[in-house]
Amino acid sequence: MMMSCDRNSVPAKISDSIFPISSIPLIATWRLIPLLETSGNMQMAIDKWLLAQHLAGKHPPSLRFYTWMPAAISLGFHQNKYPDSWNNLYWQGQKVDLVKRPTGGRAVLHQGDLTYMVVTNTLSKNRMQAYRDICEFLIVGWKQLGIDLDYGMAGRGYIHNPNCFGTATSADLVTNEGHKLIGSAQLRKGNVILQHGSMRLRSDLELFSQVFGEGFYSTDVFKNLNFQTLIDVLVTAAQSCFDVEFEVKTLSQDEWDMIIATMF
Repeated sequence: MMMSCDRNSVPAKISDSIFPISSIPLIATWRLIPLLETSGNMQMAIDKWLLAQHLAGKHPPSLRFYTWMPAAISLGFHQNKYPDSWNNLYWQGQKVDLVKRPTGGRAVLHQGDLTYMVVTNTLSKNRMQAYRDICEFLIVGWKQLGIDLDYGMAGRGYIHNPNCFGTATSADLVTNEGHKLIGSAQLRKGNVILQHGSMRLRSDLELFSQVFGEGFYSTDVFKNLNFQTLIDVLVTAAQSCFDVEFEVKTLSQDEWDMIIATMF
């Protein structure tokens, strides 16, 4: 079961002088996959493969971070209606991909954002509690960077807005000013959960406006933040919040072959 972590501090290590080593429970090991940039369809194939492997008992829980190249709009699994103009968008000379996510939610523009993904089975059966169990590491990590986040709230009007960042549900994280920073979506199979989400950091304003017809909130903190620095902070927070150790392991060639095979 996931522990509740302190948003204001990272717990100190347990002293052997207080608790003998034999009495300290073993800490679970999760896989941490290093930052990866590739196409949206490939990223979704990786996420789905990790879910299937964990569901089959062949792979430990995983945390990873990634970016999308080329830029893409990801659609929620049940989102079938969207503007025709999205089929002919270009950014920096490349066509903007349209990608279907295995998770729910609304459309997300992936350009200048950082995506996180968690696959695990050590969560509450309650959907909203599971969201909160996972999102806690994001709240703790961003607080270390001076940004306070909390859960959003939206009415039923959310389902009529094609833009995920146009509203903030109780599964999303917003700043003190009410601006949505992180939008998350989830898929549960059996007792295993896949949750991934987008941290909108430095999206191109012109492209974002072209896609959604509106602007977005940003600060110099987001624009100047190095992705790897952010990842390092969030990984440290995840270790505390999930009470786990991470084994850093890139995808092997055999794993790539299996993932690619699922796409055809």
